[in-house]
Amino acid sequence: MKHLAAILGLAICAGAPLWANDEAITFDYDGTFDDATFAVEDAIVSRGLVIDYRSHTGEMLERTRADVGSDVVIFDNADVFLFCSAVVSRQVMEADPANIVHCPYSIYVADRAGDVTIGFRNYPDGSMQAVEDLLTEIVEEAVSF
Repeated sequence: MKHLAAILGLAICAGAPLWANDEAITFDYDGTFDDATFAVEDAIVSRGLVIDYRSHTGEMLERTRADVGSDVVIFDNADVFLFCSAVVSRQVMEADPANIVHCPYSIYVADRAGDVTIGFRNYPDGSMQAVEDLLTEIVEEAVSF
C-alpha cells in the first residue's frame, strides 16, 4: 500500500493523469476555472478542431437543484466541450463502425471549492486508443498552458 501511495504521489507531482475511477481520466489544473476553460478551448481549436457545443453543466445543475429537491451544490462551475476529429474518427470507425457510439468526444472542466479538474472518459482498450491519445494530448497542453 505504501508503494501505491508513493507512485500516486509521483504521478501527481509529474502532472500525469489522475485515475479517478475506471470511467474518467482526470488532471488537476493549477489555476482558475476560467483559465482552464480558455486553455482547453485553445488546445482544441489550435489543432484545427471545431467545438460543436459547450455544455454549461454546472449552471444547469445549480439552476435545477431546488426543482429536483436537492440542497447539494455539486460544482462551483462545470463545462463540457464536445467536438470531433475527422481524422481520428475515421480511423477508429474504420477499425470498428460501432465506435460511432463514442462520437463526439468530450473534455470537461470542473471547479469544486477552488479545485479545478480537467478530464475525459476512459475509452475501451483497442481501437479507441487513438481518441484517448488525442484527448490526453489536448488536456496535457491545457494543463501546461
